[in-house]
Amino acid sequence: MNKLNIFCVTNIAYDYLNNLNLKLAGVGKKKFPNNYIVCNKGNNIQKKERNYSELTFHYWFWKNRLDRYSANEWIGFCQKRRFWIKSKIRIKSIKDLEKNILKYPPKKWEKYDSIICKAISVSNPKKMKIIKRGWKNLVKDPDIIFNKKKHSIKLHFDMHHGYGVLDEAIKLLNKEDRSEFDDFVSKKDKFNPNIMFVAKKKILSMWFNDLFKWLFKCEKVFGLNNLKGYDQQRLYAYLAERYLSFWFKKYTNSLEWHWTFFEKK
Repeated sequence: MNKLNIFCVTNIAYDYLNNLNLKLAGVGKKKFPNNYIVCNKGNNIQKKERNYSELTFHYWFWKNRLDRYSANEWIGFCQKRRFWIKSKIRIKSIKDLEKNILKYPPKKWEKYDSIICKAISVSNPKKMKIIKRGWKNLVKDPDIIFNKKKHSIKLHFDMHHGYGVLDEAIKLLNKEDRSEFDDFVSKKDKFNPNIMFVAKKKILSMWFNDLFKWLFKCEKVFGLNNLKGYDQQRLYAYLAERYLSFWFKKYTNSLEWHWTFFEKK
């Protein structure tokens, strides 16, 4: 059985994370316990954590740690409050989470070379939300308020993270993906959330290379200091989340897997 290494990225050192069989990674300005991996040494983008969120660790891992792993090991990422679980089940308590969190690669994975989160839908937003947050889209195409087929990933991104931002970002994408990704976000109404994935070393290297090459180009256009508020501050994480859904389906034989949201009160 191939080994499963799951890194949980967090900006807060929650005690309950210590009992979940995860490799803990801390990002941000806070000080973390000794059992956490931190990403402020070596080749890093720690100063950009405010805008890159968990990608801060992903970049550090790619540049400083990925080469240490063998070609056959599964390497994956989750984050505080969102975890890989064995099967579709409602997690109600920390005991439920400890019992059902994924610890070994399931046999079903042998037929695939990457694992991504079960998709979520962005279709059928409330009409009032379209009017308030998507009025620019509505002016351009009034039919979107009634036609569910036009409730796309791109419309959702425009409404929540800035009108036209995704269009401008796509222009900076590599030529091999540009038109296909634009088609994907324009027609699809589901994406695989959380920037969570599991794969082998070779695929991870390819993914990180394509992703950060694109995001650093985007950074030259959108910057860092002018990104404010919940909707835009983590812009590069939001872009990565949408690109992940496209990239892993295009370049790998991917399997959607079970995940859960859990926060200990």
